Parts: sequence; structure tokens; C-alpha cells
Amino acid sequence: MAGAAGGGVNSGAGDNGLRRRLGVFDAVVIGLGSMIGAGVFAALAPAARAAGSGLLIGLAVAAVVAYCNATSSARLAARYPASGGTYVYGRERLGEFWGYLAGWSFVIGKTASCAAMALTVGAYAWPGQAHAVAVGAVVALTAVNCLGVQKSAWLTRAIVAVVLAVLAAVVTACLTGGVVQASRMAPGSDATVGGVLQAAGLLFFAFAGYARIATLGEEVREPARTIPRAVPVALGITLIVYAAVGMAVLSVLGPARLADATAPLAEAVRAAGAPALVPVVRAGAAVAALGSLLALLLGVSRTTLAMARDRHLPHVLAAVHPRFGVPHRAEVAVGAVAALVAATGDVRGAIGFSSFGVLLYYAIANAAALTLTPEEGRPLRAVPVLGLAGCLVLAVALPVPSVLAGAAVALLGAAAYGLRRGRTARP
Repeated sequence: MAGAAGGGVNSGAGDNGLRRRLGVFDAVVIGLGSMIGAGVFAALAPAARAAGSGLLIGLAVAAVVAYCNATSSARLAARYPASGGTYVYGRERLGEFWGYLAGWSFVIGKTASCAAMALTVGAYAWPGQAHAVAVGAVVALTAVNCLGVQKSAWLTRAIVAVVLAVLAAVVTACLTGGVVQASRMAPGSDATVGGVLQAAGLLFFAFAGYARIATLGEEVREPARTIPRAVPVALGITLIVYAAVGMAVLSVLGPARLADATAPLAEAVRAAGAPALVPVVRAGAAVAALGSLLALLLGVSRTTLAMARDRHLPHVLAAVHPRFGVPHRAEVAVGAVAALVAATGDVRGAIGFSSFGVLLYYAIANAAALTLTPEEGRPLRAVPVLGLAGCLVLAVALPVPSVLAGAAVALLGAAAYGLRRGRTARP
């Protein structure tokens, strides 16, 4: 079998190998911690601003693209159970450049996501000191990850339980508050094709956490069995939760009021006549963002580890701690960059930029899945084809500043790759 260990990726547990500790349940929980996070608290308002009454259609489009991406990623991860995700799949199936571009897009886009999650923690927990709280959150969770992935999985499990309870309370309050109007969920004349696609691209930001499961391929037990099971389960649960929350909030606020809300879930429970829940929702949003940040830092550091092993990033980042079995230098480097961006960045801009990078990442994953043979576990061909087309369409449908910034960074990464190849080719 084409080796997951090829090209410098070590899937064993030697000096540079990670320890296989996680089962299906822990992998699902890590995926849920990445998806059921700040996205549902932060992405609904900008998506409603783009799609208007077509918000739920945008959610459905994002879910379909996410399903295709998840299926392709799961089949590839089962065959290449090594840290790095599509960085490994692209390199093994399409060539070194495409693997590099996937890894570059993931690291840059998801580092922006880390900053967005951290800023969401600050905005909900202490609005007057949002940037300071954001930096503190990055530092604290980087320290947790450096102590070992098992500790991270247990903390993520607790966070997911809290967030699900808060979201259940929001849905219940909205649907029993007496102000629900089903007509607010029906698409109207304000729902344009371009707006729906832009909303889908923004909402994709909230679905993209299943990549964390694939990037943990070197730390799960029986990856060929665990990953294909964990990815669709985590995605399915997330879709059910998001659909319930989206319908409840939209039926209470309507698209126009939702689009203008800075804290849409808190505004929804207030409008539903349950103001006592507002502090609970704010606390839940902060906890959710912490859960996403924890898993994001975990995933980005693993891709950084894989790229450092192949010297696409400084090789010093390839070290694995002898006691805790984690890529501690990659963890610290990713945390430092995320903290810097969180100290100076903007949440909504980070969401758009992150979505562009991650959609490019998954476009390469779907292209790689197309090269699998039936014996290698290739999904139904329509799945990666739809996923590839969907990723490219949603990427270009994002707000223009996000598209321009994302394209510029992708080209910068490609130029850096070309320069590196040119230097190594010289006598």
C-alpha cells in the first residue's frame, strides 16, 4: 500500500511518532468540540446578512459540501492514518506541491480560526477586554495541549456537554416563548443565489471541525475503522444541532433582526421572553469558543508537525515531547502566532479568511479522493466531484476582501514553495 510513512511522515510511535490513544468516542467528541463551537454563536448573523430569508438554504448547502468533504477525508484518512490530513493525502495522491498547498492553506486558515475563536471568548466573557482575554485563552489552551492529547480529549468532552445543554436551552426557550412565526423561515425575495452561496461559505466555517479527526490519524486506535465511523457521526450530530438552533432563532428574530444582532442567540432568548437565560448563553458561547480553540490548536499543530517533518516548515518544529508524546514545539509556535493575531485581529474578517483557506484545503482533499481505486475504498465518484466543485464555488462566493486576501496568501505560499524547490535543485 502507498505508505502513509512516505515522504518523511512517520506513523509509528518511535522518537518522532505520536501515541495511539483515542477511540471512536473520543474522536467524535474532538470533532464535535471543533464544530459545535463559536460558529453557531458567531456565524449566523453574517450569514443572515448575506442570505436574508435564505439562511436555512445556505445552511443546507454548507452541510452537503461538508458531507462530501467529510466522506472523502474519512476514506483518505483510513488509508493514510498519519498526522497532517490533506497535506499527506495531497502529497501521496496528487504530488508534493498539492500536498504542500493543502497544508499551507490549512495552517494559515486555521490559525486565523484560532484567533477568531479566541476573540469570541473575549467578546462574550469580557467585552471591554476582549483582546486581552483572547490572548490569555490561547496561552492557557496551548499549555493544556502541551500536556498531552488525552487531557485535551477529556476537557473537550466536558466543554461539548456544557455547550449542548446551553443550545438545548436556547431552542426550548425560543420555541416555547410564544413569539415564534414559522413564516420567518420561508425564503423570500431577499434570498438571492449569490447571497445563499456566500452564506453557505460563511457557515462552512462552523462545519469544518471534522478535519480535526483526520489530522489526529496518528493518535487514534485502529484508524481504518475509527476515522470513517467518527467523521460522519460528528458531522451528523452537528447538522442536527445547527438546524435546530438556526430554525429556532430565525423563527423568533426573523432574517433582518438576526442579521443586525451582535449576539444572536442571546438576542433570541431575550426576544422569546427569557432574559434570565442571557448570561447563561453568554457563558455558553465563551465555553463553546474555548472548545473550538482547543481542538483547532490541536489540529493545526499536527499539520505543522507533518510539514516540519518534510522541511516545508522549520524542521525544529518536528520534535515530539518524550514524556507527553505531543509535538510541543509546533504547539507553542501555532499558539504564539494565534495569540499575536488575536491581539490585533477582527472576528468577522477572520471567519471569511479562514473559510477561503479551508475550502481550498478540502478542494484538494476531494481531488485526492478521486484518485482512489475501489479497492482502496474510493467513495461513490459523485461525492468527491460534488465536493470539489462545491468548495471552489463557495470559496469564490465569499466576501470580496476574504477572497482577495485568501488568494494572495495562497499565491505567497506557492511562491515560497517554488523558491525552495529552486534552491534545492541547484548543484
